[in-house]
Amino acid sequence: MGGKTVTRADLANSVHQQVGLSRSESGDLVKLVLDELSDALVRGESVKLSSFGTFAVRHKKGRIGRNPKTGQEVPITPRRVLSFRPSHVLKDKINNSG
Repeated sequence: MGGKTVTRADLANSVHQQVGLSRSESGDLVKLVLDELSDALVRGESVKLSSFGTFAVRHKKGRIGRNPKTGQEVPITPRRVLSFRPSHVLKDKINNSG
């Protein structure tokens, strides 16, 4: 592990180099795509990116947890969590890359 983290700026630079849009247009495009993706997730919709994977929001029920340090019981409130399931194409690409 310990590899490089891909940032929003890296994505915009890649769009700039491969598509030929200006740097500001590339940044705006990346922002627009990420905003649309996050807005759909906030609405409770799944987002499926073909050959990449599926993002989905799951609802977790409230429960009683335990503080591992003290052993004291603590209520955990109901919440929504984001999950990602990679596609088989992405899994194969990762497993066959080296």
